[in-house]
Amino acid sequence: MIAGFGLAALLLLLLLLRQNLLVLLGVATAYAYLAWGDGRLGNLVVDAWDAANRDVLLSIPLYILAGNLMARGAMAERLIRLMRVVSAPVPGGLAIATVLSCALFAAVSGSGTVTLLAVGAVMYPALLEAGYSKSFALGALCAAGTLGIIVPPSIPLILYGVMTQTSIADLFIAGVGPALLLTSLMVGYALLRHWRRRAGAWDRGEAWRALREGIWALCMPLLILGGIYSGHFTATESAAVAVVYALIVELLVYRELGAADFYAVVGETTRLLGSLFPVLMMALSLNVFLTYQQVPELLVGALAARLDDPVATLLGINLFLLLLGCVMDIGSAILILAPILQPITAAQGIDSVHFGIIMVVNLEIGYLTPPLGLNLIVAMTAFRENFWTICRAMLPFLLLMLLGLVTVSFWPALSLALLD
Repeated sequence: MIAGFGLAALLLLLLLLRQNLLVLLGVATAYAYLAWGDGRLGNLVVDAWDAANRDVLLSIPLYILAGNLMARGAMAERLIRLMRVVSAPVPGGLAIATVLSCALFAAVSGSGTVTLLAVGAVMYPALLEAGYSKSFALGALCAAGTLGIIVPPSIPLILYGVMTQTSIADLFIAGVGPALLLTSLMVGYALLRHWRRRAGAWDRGEAWRALREGIWALCMPLLILGGIYSGHFTATESAAVAVVYALIVELLVYRELGAADFYAVVGETTRLLGSLFPVLMMALSLNVFLTYQQVPELLVGALAARLDDPVATLLGINLFLLLLGCVMDIGSAILILAPILQPITAAQGIDSVHFGIIMVVNLEIGYLTPPLGLNLIVAMTAFRENFWTICRAMLPFLLLMLLGLVTVSFWPALSLALLD
């Protein structure tokens, strides 16, 4: 009884705070426990705690903190400078530098939105000043900014691993191939579109200085992936290493992050986690209940009679996820749907790690599609451009990402080769 009143009070408070997804999940979970469980809402809290009481969840706040530290510090600026110097001798070098800067900073921060803001603040005015079209600049930054979702370390991949009990280390490694593919497609498009532009001169001295200053930032993804792949530390331990490394580099090497900045970063991270973790725990509790009631097994059995072709299954799920990504954020979609869709694809012989990459790439495209594409909304505010102007700028990059999705979906080796 006390637990029931407590849950009702919590849901009322969250409703007043307009946490609509959490209210929806809370009501759905409470109703499921009352209607099909033993009628004791106290079990909801117990299941949520048991499901959330696992070490791997520590990696989420640690990776977010590490990414925010590097975004607030000097790593973004150093990476951008290095990419500009490296790509200067190539026609359309600044366009290529934009894509590469986003890809590398995404590998450092693990966040698409942080990547868009950090790189866009520097590269958007630089592209316009160099004579590149506003359409290309907006499209490139919005699209390449989403690479943070698939480039390890990736918070959506961690969420998928938690909800489906899939190895997060394997997911990180499997994300490398698709990330390289998507980056290569965008770099190729930038080169083809601007191959007539005059290339810049190669300055060996400037290149050496940029490499010397940017090497610390470049070592971050190598440290994380190298440590996981070699077995020296787990995904959670790698997140702790990332935080320590970011603090050492920003405080002792670059020395551009002060005490006030650190306090602000911790505050931003805490506020973000305050909105993420209640939803995560409620979703985990509902997942425990559904598993106990054998709902995934019943769903798989019902669909197995109608879906006997892995290709048709993937096509249907891809279309569903693309449409869902237009109206739902990636974290919520993974928390709710991953435990339901993964058993269906597993019954068709599709590897859980491979499907995790497919799901994240699908929802990554949702960042770029109206009406609720997060990167579109962030870009509209950051660059002060009309929403539909940004949507039109996204079209060629959206086609590239759809091509990448098809390749990732039907070429499993792209994701799984490094795991063999």
